[in-house]
Amino acid sequence: MKFEHVYTTYKPFLLSIAYRILGSITDAEDIVQDVFVSLQRTSLEDVHHIKAYLAKITTNRCLNLLNSSRKQREIYIGPWLPEPDIEMNERSPEDQIVLEETVTYALLVLLQQLSPMERAVYVLREVLEYEYKDVAEMLGKSEVSCRKMMSRLKPKLDRDKAAATPLNGEQRQAFVQAFIQASRTGSFEDFIHLLIEDSTLLTDGGGKVRAALNPIYGRARIQAFWEGIFQKGALAGEYRLVQINGELGIVLIQQGQLKCSVCFEMTEDLSAIQTIYKVSNPDKLKHYR
Repeated sequence: MKFEHVYTTYKPFLLSIAYRILGSITDAEDIVQDVFVSLQRTSLEDVHHIKAYLAKITTNRCLNLLNSSRKQREIYIGPWLPEPDIEMNERSPEDQIVLEETVTYALLVLLQQLSPMERAVYVLREVLEYEYKDVAEMLGKSEVSCRKMMSRLKPKLDRDKAAATPLNGEQRQAFVQAFIQASRTGSFEDFIHLLIEDSTLLTDGGGKVRAALNPIYGRARIQAFWEGIFQKGALAGEYRLVQINGELGIVLIQQGQLKCSVCFEMTEDLSAIQTIYKVSNPDKLKHYR
């Protein structure tokens, strides 16, 4: 098999693994690029089961990166949110493959709350459906320990995944339009009624732009936050409907620059918003196309 064919065939697959584990498109692209650079120095004739081989290398490089950058995450200013995959236009065939492989933003947030090893086990076993013996071999763990890890993770993730289930277009359109209307007028009362009473707002500015340093809980405090930044002119600009990790979301454009993305996590019955994610860290808004 020629290198060029391996590259075009497996690059989207490897990006989907790395993005899930790292929560960063930029880091995922760097990891995958490094994997293929090292592959060029390898004789493909000596590689059996190329897909599993590439998955193993990619996963372990992701774990190494997470372990080396753990301190950076610990001193991150404010809540750390994954880098959103923002798409305005129709995707290319390769991008569409990545989209079909990707997770909703809410589920991606859930995965980032796991330890790096838990994330790797979950992605390899539950997403890519590798057998436990293969997962164990890829990660250098025993099959028993991988099974035990999944037995602890699966009940919580299965319960929380329901809230990360994609809505149909009409459902999400109503929530998105209500937010845009509130942001344009400064009147957030109608939008706030779409939230559950103990809803949460997470804002990620990364210390580079102003954002709440802690999660904001409850309808009243969330309303006060949005009305407060509206009064300061922070919500003025052009709102665009976009796809954020395959679901309808919003971006705010000010003077031709992308200022923030906003998307929602729903309740289990999909009737209300339980979490709002606002990303304004400019380093995490590079992949707006």
